[in-house]
Formats: sequence, structure tokens, C-alpha cells
Amino acid sequence: MTTVGQLRKAALGLPGVEEVDGAFTVEGATFAVGLPGGAVELALTGTDAERVLTEHPTAERVVGRPRVQVPLADLDGQQLNHWVRRAWFGRAPRELIEAISAADTVEPGAVGDLPASIGRPATRGLAGAGIVSLADVAARSDAELLAIHGVGPKAVRLLREATG
Repeated sequence: MTTVGQLRKAALGLPGVEEVDGAFTVEGATFAVGLPGGAVELALTGTDAERVLTEHPTAERVVGRPRVQVPLADLDGQQLNHWVRRAWFGRAPRELIEAISAADTVEPGAVGDLPASIGRPATRGLAGAGIVSLADVAARSDAELLAIHGVGPKAVRLLREATG
């Protein structure tokens, strides 16, 4: 079972995202909304919407809108991350999509002066968020870093050690 906190972390870990009253937007376009009662509304169309409806029997189409609604209790963390990301891809501008797509293939130690010891998920998450140097890391709080998908407490500790 996932929570609104996990939804918030998944959405805010993507580049260019802002949250207003439980709605997550990128460049002003809403891609996910946390709903009262513990559900998420995702801006998904086409095959993505069909897959959600097929894979999650409790999911429903939102009438009159290109969206689907799924109870958070019916999604595990990986599924939530995947569908939030797919909704983001459907609304984000091309330059942000290109940046995060490029970040998905980077290897530890290949991004600026970020240490390889933080691992692949943290390296890719940081790069996708536009954090490509220890100076970028130093300008962020631990909470901001932990909000990025793939960055956990161990990676934050290693980054803080590297920034001195």
C-alpha cells in the first residue's frame, strides 16, 4: 500500500514539478493529483491508460477528462513511481523529457564530480533533477535530496562526506 507521502516524493523527484493543493504540475500542466480518500488521479491516455485499467481492476476512467483514478492502496511503490513518471512524460516539455531520458542511462562516476559510491539509482536521480556537481548538492537540504527518486539516506551521507 502506498501513501500520499510516497506520491509526493515520486512527483516532486521529477524535474520542474510544483505542488499546489495536492496537484502536481510541470510547466503549469497537471499530471497527478492526490485525492481525498487516498487515491491518485493521473493524466494518462492511450496505451498507458489502458494498461492501468487492465492491471488495476479498481482503477477508473475520469469522465470527460484524459485521466485515470487509482486507489493508492492498490498500488505498490514501484507501480506508483512508474505511473507518476509516465503521467509526467505526457505533460512535460521536450527539454525536460530529453534531460531525464539522458539521465536514465548515466553510470555512477560519470556525472560531474558526483562520487561513484552513491550508486546508479542516486546518480540517475540526481542527474535527472539537474544536480550534476557537489556544488549543486551543497546548495540543497537533505530533505530536498531525499525527495529525489533513487536518492536514499546512504547516498545523502556519502554526498555530504564528499562535500566536506
